[in-house]
Amino acid sequence: MSQHAEWEAVIGLEVHCQLLTKTKIFSGASTTYGAEPNTQADAVTLGLPGVLPVLNAEALNMAVKFGLAVDAQIAPRCVFARKHYFYPDLPKGYQISQYELPIVAHGHLDIEVGEQVKRIGITRAHLEEDAGKSLHENFSGMTGIDLNRAGTPLIEIVSEPDIRSSVEAVAYLKKLHQLVVFLGVCDGNMQEGSFRCDANVSVRRKGTEKFGTRTETKNINSFRYVEKAIEYEIERQIEVIESGGKIVQETRLFNPDTGETRSMRSKENANDYRYFPDPDLLPVVVTEADVARIRGQMPELPEAMRDRFMSQYGLSKYDAVTLTGERALAAYYEAVVKSSGADAKLCANWVSTDLLGALNKLGKDIATSPISADALAGLLKRIADKTISGKIAKDVFEAMCAGEGDADAIIKAKGLVQITDESAIVKAIEDVMAKNPDNVAAYRGGKDKLFGFFVGQVMKATGGKANPDALNRLLKEKLAG
Repeated sequence: MSQHAEWEAVIGLEVHCQLLTKTKIFSGASTTYGAEPNTQADAVTLGLPGVLPVLNAEALNMAVKFGLAVDAQIAPRCVFARKHYFYPDLPKGYQISQYELPIVAHGHLDIEVGEQVKRIGITRAHLEEDAGKSLHENFSGMTGIDLNRAGTPLIEIVSEPDIRSSVEAVAYLKKLHQLVVFLGVCDGNMQEGSFRCDANVSVRRKGTEKFGTRTETKNINSFRYVEKAIEYEIERQIEVIESGGKIVQETRLFNPDTGETRSMRSKENANDYRYFPDPDLLPVVVTEADVARIRGQMPELPEAMRDRFMSQYGLSKYDAVTLTGERALAAYYEAVVKSSGADAKLCANWVSTDLLGALNKLGKDIATSPISADALAGLLKRIADKTISGKIAKDVFEAMCAGEGDADAIIKAKGLVQITDESAIVKAIEDVMAKNPDNVAAYRGGKDKLFGFFVGQVMKATGGKANPDALNRLLKEKLAG
């Protein structure tokens, strides 16, 4: 946008978030991902004559839980509507959604961009059923239809047009993704399509209040692609207008191979869908007691947990943000602190740096970590009681990652117990000094940097087992003469 300083973007995101229910929103068919095509398409999914939809109560609970988490209004009465359009993956010829009376309205999320905190409004979040999926591979000249996904419950989360850049869009999307996974209402798997985004983008000259004509880029399934699609669309629209053209309201698709968006179809308006209340579904009433019950089931939310980690454990904001990035990671960290009795900051360093670094190399996540929280706590206990040094602990940790056993077993098997006997450390220092008289004289003559040389030599002589604090103190005394 730097070369177009007089322009600003206006962006709103629509996020389709599949809910983690075991069955579909209006039937008892399974929602398990990855089944053989069309093995989870029951009579309701297929829209066969005479079948009636029945609302999945758990999907409603999850929608309310999300609404509470974004400080939104929960509708005491909401209505399902039929949204009519023809597409092969929609057997009924309409999608059951919510239109005039959604379950969630007027919420917000606060995002951080650099040092700035910005509030992004959430217009609404409504319940609806997902459509099926068109398959193009392995069908020469034809398209296959898999209806397993049809009827999977979604909440569609619609932001206000408060976003002004691709960076803000990604920050909002990541915050939303973290929240729905924390709440346990969505697995957040973007590759499988359970969290996907439509980006509405328009541009206008700075200082103008009126919105420009917007385009909608559909079904973007990664943070990086969202950023690229929005940036491309901003540049494209500015160039069209500056060349004397007009932006057409349309639906577009993003091509990740070229980094470009292309026109898909002209954009429909609400009246094109012929919305009307679904006659097969009664209005849904949510009482204050229902809301209170669901509020009581809410987990600690990421921001509250981050603030608690900073106050309870004395962590920096950076460490607290890292450790509360996932609920499972936060639970792991707290288990390590509780079980090890070690300094909370030391525990934070090992979990956020050593453990996460190892998991990244192994291609694993916290749920599949080869080192349990109790096992890592066992290692940190041995640092705390000075059985081993922090340096030796790194070697023990690597052995633990390789499946060689717990910390105590590895320390014993490899003879890694730290030397804390000061007389043994003094003897090693004296031996090193006797072998390096010239360096001793140079150090005493003012070459302070040689201190590191002597530390290294003593550590080498003791197999890295000398207690670092004792070594530094005793070495200074001896070298001082």
